[in-house]
Amino acid sequence: MPKSAAMPTLRFAVISEGVYSWPLYVAQAHRLFEREGVQVDVTVTGSSTLQLQKMIAGEYDVGLQQSDHIVRGVEQGSDLFIFMAHGLAPELTLVAAPEIESFADLKGRDIAVDGARTGYALLLRKWLADQGLGDGAYRFVEIGGSRERFDSLKSGATVASLLNPPFDRNLLAEGFKSLGTTGEYFPTYPGSIAAARRSWVAQNEPALLAYIRGFDAGYAWLKDRRNKEAAIGLLPARLNIDRVTADEAYEQIATLPLPAISADGLRQVIDIVWTSEARHGAQGATSKYMDLSYVNKVRDTR
Repeated sequence: MPKSAAMPTLRFAVISEGVYSWPLYVAQAHRLFEREGVQVDVTVTGSSTLQLQKMIAGEYDVGLQQSDHIVRGVEQGSDLFIFMAHGLAPELTLVAAPEIESFADLKGRDIAVDGARTGYALLLRKWLADQGLGDGAYRFVEIGGSRERFDSLKSGATVASLLNPPFDRNLLAEGFKSLGTTGEYFPTYPGSIAAARRSWVAQNEPALLAYIRGFDAGYAWLKDRRNKEAAIGLLPARLNIDRVTADEAYEQIATLPLPAISADGLRQVIDIVWTSEARHGAQGATSKYMDLSYVNKVRDTR
């Protein structure tokens, strides 16, 4: 029996493709997960709501999403937890149709989001409120991942959405407007995280640790500037991305440290969840939603 056939398979879910998944692409291309003793089966779910439901149901072992999904899942009674930061906080652009000149022009219009009460839609809701547009002044339309929201704007079905590269750049090049970026308005908000169920990890800790080692190996390979051209060469099959955007994304990854999530950053997420959903119960400690001991176990032994 081939060695790979005996390896455990980790079912991994990601909502949409993007440069934040670059280390994952590297690890897949160079079989770094297999080198560490685990096979990673990746599914692009296209919906944060669907992904959270399937994570809770045990259909995926590890999921890449935003922290608020996990906070919400735990409050629903699941045993999900954040075990590592997976991506740098993306610089999402609030892209608007060419006729939109200001936030006031969004009044009464349809805005594309993944899930209306999840992920970066929570930040967008706060952002719009700060600009004088409270709930009811606009409509959030749940479309799906970045590609689906891009198509929605381009077709005219909606007039604005938060988009990551290269989708934002492509629309801006066609005359769409930028109303600002998340980095400008929320500079300390954490990026994407990886989560799993505590019950699954209790039975599969070696597979989880192997995944973390493979991810770290992919990130280390990516940060080595000798690999820049080969790294950029991995993107066309995944993303419709121009060279300028790829270079900018690479420079960010190469110059910044590994993604990290702190208790203070997670507390900001918890606060936004409580505010956006008008929750009245006491907020849980960050340890209720996050346990970084597994990633620390891998990195502390180097």
